[in-house]
Amino acid sequence: MLLTDSHLIRPDWAAPAHVRALVTTRQGGVSLPPFDSLNTATHVQDDPLRVAQNRQRLAALLPAEPVWLNQVHGTTVVNLDESLACEPDADAAVSRSPAAVCVVQTADCLPVLFTDRQGTVVAAAHAGWRGLCAGVLEHTLAAMRVPGQEVLAWLGPAIGPQAFEVGDEVREAFLQHNAAAALAFQPHGAGKWWCDLYALARQRLQAVGVADISGGGLCTWHDQARFFSFRRDRVTGRMASLIWLDHSA
Repeated sequence: MLLTDSHLIRPDWAAPAHVRALVTTRQGGVSLPPFDSLNTATHVQDDPLRVAQNRQRLAALLPAEPVWLNQVHGTTVVNLDESLACEPDADAAVSRSPAAVCVVQTADCLPVLFTDRQGTVVAAAHAGWRGLCAGVLEHTLAAMRVPGQEVLAWLGPAIGPQAFEVGDEVREAFLQHNAAAALAFQPHGAGKWWCDLYALARQRLQAVGVADISGGGLCTWHDQARFFSFRRDRVTGRMASLIWLDHSA
């Protein structure tokens, strides 16, 4: 069985035609519950053979095997144009080479895809609240070596602002960086807040000159049919967000 567009999300943004990107959903794979069905992660106790089959289905749509990361909720960005260890510890990847596939995996955290207006460089970042607060998006932009005003960003499926409950410590961590982050938090009981990851990401991107920001609004927690959600299910799979350059386009 092949993956089809009904199983995938294609970013709706102004990227050049030779910049290719897609996001998997939980549909179209072979994993059994609670990882049903297109789980791409090897670290969630799913059957390794089924994960391998899922990755094979995904690979059929790609020019090369993605460079999978061991994500640690940090700010390290790897350059796929350099020699790398297998599954390097990192939360973002950047490339200028045709056919090198950047990928991040998520199940509530925010995946962000990047390119520039000319399509000379692509990047993917995994932005959970810790990485987002620590500056993973800013580090990714720095690794792209492109002025912010030339960058296009697309925000993929993440836990939405009416589902992501956090404590005072999360809110304070963001406010220490920028008092305007208060706009991304709504009170939800004593010491509890609804947190808008999308709004926080837009603030961070805009602060470094990125104005062309697309996507946002797909909630992993509420859309159980399409998305894995760690907050909702705890034991679950992961979606993959991928981007690469295809100069044959």
